[in-house]
Amino acid sequence: MTVQVYSTAWCRDCRLAKQFLREHGVEFTEIDVDTDAAASDEVMRHVGKRAVPQLVIDGEWFQPYAPGRGLLLDELHKRLGIPRD
Repeated sequence: MTVQVYSTAWCRDCRLAKQFLREHGVEFTEIDVDTDAAASDEVMRHVGKRAVPQLVIDGEWFQPYAPGRGLLLDELHKRLGIPRD
């Protein structure tokens, strides 16, 4: 499985998503959209807005949070094949 995380340093939800991945032993490549204009444009093309974090799991784009709900833990577990404790 390949996982990319489009994020920024200032984004709380980005930090939480990366922490979740690390805690569950999921290797990922981080792409900082603040320092990489092409990456920022790619998020816009795929999502239609400049919203982070964005995960790309085996080529499939997924926004792992929802405004007002925070990190979508159930969905993260499901998409990454991580059993719930």
